[in-house]
Amino acid sequence: MSDVPPFDPNESDPFEDIVAAETDRDPDLAVIEAGSRTLRTQGGTPRADVPGRPADPEVDRALRAVEAELATRWGETKLEPSVSRISALMDVLGEPQRSYPSIHITGTNGKTSTARMIEALLGAFELRTGRYTSPHVQSVTERISLDGAPVSAERFIETYNDIKPYVEMVDGQQEYRLSFFEVLTGMAYAAFADAPVDVAVVEVGMGGSWDATNVIDGDVAVVTPIDLDHTDRLGGTPGEIALEKSGIIKQGATVIMAQQPVDAAQVLLKKAVEVDATVAREGLEFGVVSRQVAVGGQLVTLRGLGGEYEELYLPLHGAYQAHNAAVALAAVEAFFGVGSERPEPLDRDTVRKAFASVSSPGRLEVVRRSPTVVLDAAHNPAGARATAEAVSEAFDFSRLIGVVGASGDKNVRGLLEAFEPIFAEVVVTQNSSHRAMDADELAAVAVEVFGEDRVQVEPRLPDALEAAITLAEEEGEYAGAGVLVTGSVITVGEARLLMGKG
Repeated sequence: MSDVPPFDPNESDPFEDIVAAETDRDPDLAVIEAGSRTLRTQGGTPRADVPGRPADPEVDRALRAVEAELATRWGETKLEPSVSRISALMDVLGEPQRSYPSIHITGTNGKTSTARMIEALLGAFELRTGRYTSPHVQSVTERISLDGAPVSAERFIETYNDIKPYVEMVDGQQEYRLSFFEVLTGMAYAAFADAPVDVAVVEVGMGGSWDATNVIDGDVAVVTPIDLDHTDRLGGTPGEIALEKSGIIKQGATVIMAQQPVDAAQVLLKKAVEVDATVAREGLEFGVVSRQVAVGGQLVTLRGLGGEYEELYLPLHGAYQAHNAAVALAAVEAFFGVGSERPEPLDRDTVRKAFASVSSPGRLEVVRRSPTVVLDAAHNPAGARATAEAVSEAFDFSRLIGVVGASGDKNVRGLLEAFEPIFAEVVVTQNSSHRAMDADELAAVAVEVFGEDRVQVEPRLPDALEAAITLAEEEGEYAGAGVLVTGSVITVGEARLLMGKG
């Protein structure tokens, strides 16, 4: 069954002059591996870019051994703000990250989708790419991609074993052992050098200045929209958060800046001046000219650094994805010198082909029909607002049931308030992470936002999905009700497996 939303293409809505209109973005896709449980569903075949467990039992055992060793290290929520350990690892590995040019991406929302678009564009122009994004949807191997596809489990294991002696050497020299994320970053940079790649597309883990990825000097620094998230570590205002994220802007680089809050933009521009970086700003030097809903996505016209690119099909939903596409296009133009060294735009047919190939698992991803079940990894209020708007635009649901499982350290009230206008009812649940908010605690907040008669509590995610599907089915097979699973990237990852994806 096709994953095309049910709407009439003859009734597409044009959206003119929206370059400066949308600043809220989808959150980064980040999900952890869950168990291989199943639910009665009509789930389809998983995409090739979201691998499951290795089919070979020996390879699977070896991968699990590597995962177990990595799990003994500090997780991604425990940080010691320093690049001293990753710098020491790069030193003993022979500075592999210096052997290729790179595009470095920071921001609050939209990093992973933008990275995927940049990767697709570079690959369409016949460059060998390496992409490093985090966390992952279903397999840790997804974090490191070569030529647009995750490295194989065998290659992941080999890379880990290759650098393991050097990791242990650095562990013995430092006050703290290398973290889970630092080891994976070292693996990515080593794998890219070994391939070798023509260009690396690297997404920061958190922040910028002291993020482990920040041992590269990106030729292009991309800053996606900045909003409030991780405020306990990065700051309480967009300006404070921008100060940390501006650390990826290096001497003489080109900065591609998405639309930003005023205080964040001021900080980023100041840093660019300090390091003599060239800046291209969305809404001024590049942007979205127009967009209209299309079957399975949208048709966009983008203004790049070298001119307009008309009627590009983007198989992703939502205004924020059009803006992500504009940022990605400008980043690739800057990498190729468009607007500075060469006046002509990129080949439009190649650009068109690249955008048409883009996918972004876990972002308004349809995983079932009758009723339609959609997954979206929104986990902060800004991302939730963007998702709610995109759902209303792209899907003609007569009634929408929400399944929400959130992390305890997030702005849960803000998240629920963003979804309240579009959810007829909400089923609150919790995922398997130790960071998950207790379902009863989440329900207490949900009752305050939705009212008691619109809230159902199902602590187990499989039961929550079952309950939501049952509520949607009450309207009948052809009534157009749907289910949206959201609230946490972990919840989405586990739901994806439950729905038969991987």
